[in-house]
Amino acid sequence: MSTTARLRERYRAEILPALMKDLGYQNALQVPRLDKLVINMGLGEAIQNVKVLDSAVEELATITGQKPVITRARKAIANFKLRAGVPIGCMVTLRGDRMYEFFDRLVNVALPRVRDFKGLSDRSFDGRGNYSLGIREQVIFPEINLDKIDKVKGLTISIITTARTDSDGKLLLRALGFPFRN
Repeated sequence: MSTTARLRERYRAEILPALMKDLGYQNALQVPRLDKLVINMGLGEAIQNVKVLDSAVEELATITGQKPVITRARKAIANFKLRAGVPIGCMVTLRGDRMYEFFDRLVNVALPRVRDFKGLSDRSFDGRGNYSLGIREQVIFPEINLDKIDKVKGLTISIITTARTDSDGKLLLRALGFPFRN
């Protein structure tokens, strides 16, 4: 028995009709929706210590519920002692119910745990309705066991939507409960 994500059900029942009315669309397929979430953990110190990368992969898998892909350097950069093909990070692309579950946990559980949290900036849109945010500590996610953490690592979350403009993307994210400032 598979159940759909709580946020996805809410999107279909409440948010989609409200956005259709607000944006003046006739067809439900014109309304912006979440396409995918890309969670990236770049680890510069993985060049010297490969064990940092192993712990990051394990933590990212725990947070997202999906096994991360190890990313490798594309170009060699002598100043950073980096050679092409050396593993330097990991990333996960979430779609479907996993995406909605992660987004729900991010908005309702993880972001309120950030110290001195006053909301997210609305200036991190890319011009096409997609939003990116950086998190300095992975410990804000309740799935992480604090006793097993060797080093606090940051991660980047990119929220890719089907919106064509930043204003449509912002309207969608606000309707989904995203905590913008103001």
